[in-house]
Amino acid sequence: MCHPFGTPAAIQKGMPAATAHTLNKLTSRIIEAAIDIHRALGPGLLEGAYLTCLSRDLVEADLRIQTQHAIPLRYKNVNVECAYRADLVVEGSVLVEVKAMEAFAPIHDRQLDTYLRLGNYRVGLLLNFGAETMKAGIKRRVNRFPDR
Repeated sequence: MCHPFGTPAAIQKGMPAATAHTLNKLTSRIIEAAIDIHRALGPGLLEGAYLTCLSRDLVEADLRIQTQHAIPLRYKNVNVECAYRADLVVEGSVLVEVKAMEAFAPIHDRQLDTYLRLGNYRVGLLLNFGAETMKAGIKRRVNRFPDR
């Protein structure tokens, strides 16, 4: 389901090809928005507040977003269509998990890796708005990232 901030232009816009250049440009834009939000609001808010602000800024940048996007789990004869939910998927290509805690824990890396693998996404971002600086709260992970 699209975020309520979604505009017709942002929703109808076609997905760019998942090239290394496109994915790098897209992740840079997401990180830039996160840094702007962190500078304006600082740490200390709940995850939902940061996710709402990030969603708003990305839609304002004419990017197509989905919040709380279902990630299915398939194992042998078992299909769970909504086993997990990604906080944010941008342009159908970049999976974003938003946190608001003092520091990342190892489980957050494993969570992102699992979401990337199950959802077949090429790149993911962990954004921890609870860090003292946004730079300290950014992790970028790849899953079969394109060579070009």
